[in-house]
Amino acid sequence: MSHTAHIPSHRKPRRSASKLALRAGVAGGVLGTIAVAGAAGPANAEPVTETIEMPTLGSLDTAGLASAVAASAETSQQEALDQSLEAQENAALQKAAKEAKKAKAEADRKAEAERAEKARAEAEAKAKAEQERQEAQERASRDRARTQLSTTSTSDSGSSSTVSGSSSSDSGSSGSSDSSGNAGSSTETQAPSGSAAAIVAFARAQIGDAYVMGGTGPNSWDCSGLVQAAYRAAGIDLPRISGDQSSRGTSVSLSNLQPGDILYWGSRSGSYHVAIYVGGGNYVGAQNPSTGVVERSLDWDTPSGAVRIL
Repeated sequence: MSHTAHIPSHRKPRRSASKLALRAGVAGGVLGTIAVAGAAGPANAEPVTETIEMPTLGSLDTAGLASAVAASAETSQQEALDQSLEAQENAALQKAAKEAKKAKAEADRKAEAERAEKARAEAEAKAKAEQERQEAQERASRDRARTQLSTTSTSDSGSSSTVSGSSSSDSGSSGSSDSSGNAGSSTETQAPSGSAAAIVAFARAQIGDAYVMGGTGPNSWDCSGLVQAAYRAAGIDLPRISGDQSSRGTSVSLSNLQPGDILYWGSRSGSYHVAIYVGGGNYVGAQNPSTGVVERSLDWDTPSGAVRIL
């Protein structure tokens, strides 16, 4: 054999620093444990006569240990991932629940608003229909009143001229009639003329209007507001309050009434209600909120007295 031939080395291959450190740590731990156990033993313990064979670094299963560490790390990572996914799912569920609750509340609000709008529209339509019906009745009533007033004026004008032609022959009987106190009934059969006609026409034209406390027209009145407006139509100014109105003019008996006279309820200077006598035993007045402006018979609610302004 040549002296330069290759001679295999008998040295062990070098181990990596990490493996050496791992084995040194394990060996140190084992030795430390034995030392602690020896120190904790009784003081009079017999000396060790046998030697304990320490495990060598080569006998440790480093591959299995690394595998266990890797498996543990993978398990921890998987658990963390599962927890993160669960947290995300819970957050998504909570968000979806909040959005569903919000959507339901919005839908309920819209439905309630639609119901309220529908009810309002129905109420407005009903009120409009009722108002139109009342206005139609009022127009019909006013037309009848105007027609009646016109017819009465025409017929009474003819009878008035007839009476004038025969006044000289009937003067005696007329005088006896006046002295007996029945002049009111004979005058009542005549249609109002001049200012009285204007007052009566205005009052009857307001029949069907509403009664409102303090109302002075044009579509709602209280009792004294109607009387004041009717007299203003004839060019006569009256106070606003019923007590002041009934204190004006001269007092007349209910058996001697003429169209245009003011009727009052209560004392003359302290009346609480007034109306206008329109002839035929009837009067027109703004009675109360339930009836409004109406024409009534004196027997329906007999007044306390009357005054004459004209």
